[in-house]
Amino acid sequence: MWIPPEEKDPMTKHAPTRKSVAMFGAVNLRTGKLVTMMANPFDAMTFKEFLITLLRHRSKSRKMVVIIDNARYHHASINRSFLFKNRKYLRLDFLPPYSPELNPIERVWKLVRKTCTHNQYFDSLDSLVAAVSEQVLIWHKPNPVLLKLCCII
Repeated sequence: MWIPPEEKDPMTKHAPTRKSVAMFGAVNLRTGKLVTMMANPFDAMTFKEFLITLLRHRSKSRKMVVIIDNARYHHASINRSFLFKNRKYLRLDFLPPYSPELNPIERVWKLVRKTCTHNQYFDSLDSLVAAVSEQVLIWHKPNPVLLKLCCII
């Protein structure tokens, strides 16, 4: 940034950087449909709510397998009874520790950042949420972009 020599202590505007948005997400690998849920806070209870949301979207004739990382709230003991009760319909497969490159949803988050946030200024957190929500709404319907992005070869 160029500053005229006669000006001292220039001021630049920027948005606060400590605010963030947390979102759970999963992609149906058969259709490419994205299911998301914003969560604040990100904890075992909101994770359970997301699993309930996922179960509403599952095909009735199939068991759902959710590939997840080893976040602490994924292993929370308060969800054990829920997982046991729904074991016929839902299974959690944990990835090896520190291996985000194996998690298909990480590719989706990277594409969301690229399409929604790169080279853009958001004056508030609400405008960022609106941009991301718009893209997520488009991907809520089955689509080939996420199907191709998350395919397992």
